[in-house]
Amino acid sequence: MYRRHAKRRREAPDHALQASSKAPVMTTHAGGASSSSSSAGAAGASSSSSSAAFYAPPPRRLHFFVRATDSKTIAIHAAADDTVAAVLAHLADCGYGRDLRLLYAGRQLQPEATVASLGLAPDSTLQLAARLRSTPHPKAWQLASHIAATAASGDAGTDSAHTLDDLVKEYISCCDPASEHNRNDRRAKGDTTNTDRHAQDYLDIFLQSGAAIALVRLYLSDFSFSRSYAERAIRCFLSTDPVTLPHNVMLVTAPVLLEFCRLLALTAGNKDSLYKSCRYTLASVLCLPLSVLGASKSPTKVIEQVLPFAREIVELVLNGLGSETMLVPRTDLEELSNFFKVLRQQVLLWMPDGSMPKNMYSRECKRTDTWVWELHEMSMNLLKRVDECLKRLEMDLSSLSSDTRGGIENQPIWVTRLHILAILTELDFISGIFEDVAHNLRFVLLAHKAPLNALVRCSKRNEHLHWLMKHKDLLCFEARRNLVLMLFSEGKDDYGELHEMLIDRSRLLDESFEYITQAKPSELHSGLFMEFKNEEATGPGVLREWFCMVSQALFSPQQVLFLPCPNDQRRFYLNGTSVVDPLHLKYFVFSGRVIGLALMHKVQVGIVLDRTLFLYLAGRSITLEDISAADPFTYASCKRILEMGAAEIDDLTLTFSRDVHTLGSRKTIELCKGGQDISVNISNREHYIDLLIKNIFVDSISDQLANFARGFGDILANPKLREVFFGCLDLEDFDRMLGGSNNTINLKDWRSHTQYNGYKEKDRHVNWFWKAVESMPVEQQRQLLFFWTSVKYLPSEGFGGLSSKLYIYKTTESADHLPSSHTCFYRLCLPAYPSLKVMQSQLQKITQEHVSCSFGTW
Repeated sequence: MYRRHAKRRREAPDHALQASSKAPVMTTHAGGASSSSSSAGAAGASSSSSSAAFYAPPPRRLHFFVRATDSKTIAIHAAADDTVAAVLAHLADCGYGRDLRLLYAGRQLQPEATVASLGLAPDSTLQLAARLRSTPHPKAWQLASHIAATAASGDAGTDSAHTLDDLVKEYISCCDPASEHNRNDRRAKGDTTNTDRHAQDYLDIFLQSGAAIALVRLYLSDFSFSRSYAERAIRCFLSTDPVTLPHNVMLVTAPVLLEFCRLLALTAGNKDSLYKSCRYTLASVLCLPLSVLGASKSPTKVIEQVLPFAREIVELVLNGLGSETMLVPRTDLEELSNFFKVLRQQVLLWMPDGSMPKNMYSRECKRTDTWVWELHEMSMNLLKRVDECLKRLEMDLSSLSSDTRGGIENQPIWVTRLHILAILTELDFISGIFEDVAHNLRFVLLAHKAPLNALVRCSKRNEHLHWLMKHKDLLCFEARRNLVLMLFSEGKDDYGELHEMLIDRSRLLDESFEYITQAKPSELHSGLFMEFKNEEATGPGVLREWFCMVSQALFSPQQVLFLPCPNDQRRFYLNGTSVVDPLHLKYFVFSGRVIGLALMHKVQVGIVLDRTLFLYLAGRSITLEDISAADPFTYASCKRILEMGAAEIDDLTLTFSRDVHTLGSRKTIELCKGGQDISVNISNREHYIDLLIKNIFVDSISDQLANFARGFGDILANPKLREVFFGCLDLEDFDRMLGGSNNTINLKDWRSHTQYNGYKEKDRHVNWFWKAVESMPVEQQRQLLFFWTSVKYLPSEGFGGLSSKLYIYKTTESADHLPSSHTCFYRLCLPAYPSLKVMQSQLQKITQEHVSCSFGTW
């Protein structure tokens, strides 16, 4: 490096440009107020032609100073034939940006001019300034250039970059048109209608100014404090603090994050912590609604930019699944989900018609972009590794006892493997693109039903698993039940968050209606705290009692809301004549909420819904076979019409209409437009029956159905998933969840799930107790169970489906005292009666309905 020996008039770093016969390069210098180290070539240098001569001596070198945009001075050593463009390129490589100009004596120097032609006086000072642009954001260019220059000065090992994070925060603030920093900005002033465009313009300027490159260069510095300054500045774009990074600005940061990721991956490597943070934030931002990644970029361009990062994450996930523990970090799963979401969105923009045919993603297909088969290959590799994991889980499952498998939800080790379900969810998401991924995914699930069911049963609240409804035939009842229960909000354990109710038993339905219908759905999501007036009992046992009592009252024929099926008195459908009650629609909302709350709290109420109502809630059509239980007469009539010949049907003189009797009046309803004039014949009879069923079970009670469905949806975490909830179940599943078991109580099962405190299992008092229970009719046994536990209808699994064992506690009270109970704890307090006869007499008293519903304590 050539250095000047004369005394300088100011301290400044030396910068030497090589002879113009070669591309000018920057040499490394230390010290001074502003310096930078790099080996990058200064692009764009051009040589200056000179007069032809037989002998050309080495070009002489000129020495001058440049006053940079950060107010620092740089000493430049250049050959006489170096151009102004070469000097600017050299300064750009130092981190001062590429959209700059040089001024001397008040005039702008032309890029093609040589240094010799400038006529510089010795030790002249040139001014480095931002290029004059026709831009509505002059402050953005000024501030971005200042950030780049400050980062460049910090690379020399000085402490001048300590304000970088404050400068970047100021710049981000300027991206928001509402910020006070934009008062002087010509576009921001008085024009905040297009905030996204404003923020995009600012961030584009940030990239064009070279600020991102300068920050990454500083991050690569050998000085730890310089690295720290750069990292703090870059992390301003990763902030979750809305003050530092407003939401409207965050939505358009993807291009900046992408540039940071690209630069850091090439320099610091993909194991660098800052790079990982940038990649994680990029994935999060890209999947946000309204996120922007270059408005003018085509879907394939976005895919090609995102795919390398997705490939990295897939490799990390594959390595985790292939380990002995099969564990994958939560952050890796989040990145996988976010990147796959972005890729699928862009693929659908590129190919809106749906999944690709197999010949499009074959390696041999030269007409297809490479990203297509790369994405397919990534998906298939993930599926193969998940298949291997499920095989290992199946082996683990086979080594467990039947009792342990029955209680798999209580096995902590299985909870740690739920990420496998999350990866299957992502594969299902991507299977909408590739036909064979969907086919192979189904094959893997079919081959490993046992571990699949175990994982679903162990899952916690997660609405994203509803894709499994497509495969519900592979799931057992317990898995399907857990799948839909996850669609409810998770109740609070803190009593302060519960929706409190104080109910008068004599006004049970009216007061319950007020408490439930006036509450906001969010208040009901937290859970219920129930208490009856003038009673001490509180807690889960009282709540179970309330559910049973309110449900029985709601579905009572006296309420005219529902009607029982003729052949199954505990199965109900909506009553079309409920319009006689002016509050009937609000009561249907109330009914839907009560049913939803009972399911959410896992209380069986002994009531089930008819298939027609169930299918409506599932968003499915109702067919002739579906109405047989609710309306046997209409069912039989329609079956006869289908069996008749043409002449017999003509003799019926039926039209596409039906007569309805309401409140003593008769009304004719057309099943279709002009239905009264359309005769039913052998050709259109099936269509007539379809329209008749739809009118009876849907159209004529559409308001009642809609309000019942709305009430039920209010209890779900997301009301839009109501059809998903019922679509995941069969009617028999729903019966088991809501109605519970209607079978005779298994006394052996009852005894095996009962434990004792103060008594021993072979004590005579215990034997007397079970003899007395055995002699009771079924309904009396139910009343005893209800008195004991507030459970009148057992889960379909029997006593094993309860949340706890049952307990009989010995009390010291005299024989004239009745038994008491603590229903919350399934505890029966039983005095030591002197004989079987006395035992039977006292149990007889507490199994009377008016006693069993109010004698428990808590």
